[in-house]
Amino acid sequence: MSAPSIPTLSAHGAELPAIGFGTSSLGDCGEIVATALGLGYRLIDTAWKYGSERGVGEGMRASGVPRSEIFLTTKVSHEYLRADDFARSVEESLRNLGVDYVDLLMIHWPNPEIPLSEPVGALAKAKRQGLTRHIGVANFNIAMLDEAIRLCPEPLVNLQAEYHAHLDQTKLTQACRKRGLIFTAYCPLGRGRLLRDPVLADIAAHKGRTLAQIALRWLLQQGNIVAIPRSSNSARMAENLDVFDFTLAEEEMNRIAALKRHDGRIANPAGRAPAWD
Repeated sequence: MSAPSIPTLSAHGAELPAIGFGTSSLGDCGEIVATALGLGYRLIDTAWKYGSERGVGEGMRASGVPRSEIFLTTKVSHEYLRADDFARSVEESLRNLGVDYVDLLMIHWPNPEIPLSEPVGALAKAKRQGLTRHIGVANFNIAMLDEAIRLCPEPLVNLQAEYHAHLDQTKLTQACRKRGLIFTAYCPLGRGRLLRDPVLADIAAHKGRTLAQIALRWLLQQGNIVAIPRSSNSARMAENLDVFDFTLAEEEMNRIAALKRHDGRIANPAGRAPAWD
């Protein structure tokens, strides 16, 4: 099977593939990442906190895919947002990955004890030093996003946050569109919870698709959204990539949007999660 052609989304010179491969909790994932790249994934998402950077680097090298064809993302953890700690964390991430630069560097979570000016300044510095091509933030609310944009002398291209059919992120996705940022959806399958949803199952049966493909297509069809599903199963990895040759009708999009729940949020760590919009 030839690798599928993946559309890209652009912001401030960054070109992000619309589907990426997430590596949270995959740990020693070299073989998995090499498989993902072999299937056609070109955006690989990792973070210092995941403990998967070393495996991601090994997988990239084993895949034979040229570094220039891979959009590589990593993040600096909330413990390391002081300027000096931030710089050391970036250096460690590059060593772990075995690369000279990443394509997108982000603040992983805000830290209420550290003024935003420190990590935002460090982000801009990392970009100017050539350690990352683009910069962004993750798990920020709209007020924090606006503050980061105001403080940062370099353009932010991306906001990464949890998004799936059980969690309404209308305000945040609209804020990103209005500000010219791409929104990256992590946990796009609700860590598997959506795969038990009867509405998605009904639509999947009518379309001759998997539930995961329906859930991912719903995100991508909204526009300006990248999804980063995670799997260690090569068949499911391939299915998750195969979502660009069908569309959902407006009625189907609305049925899925109606699945939002008040208790739909999964990633909500005490002490560092912001006041969500």
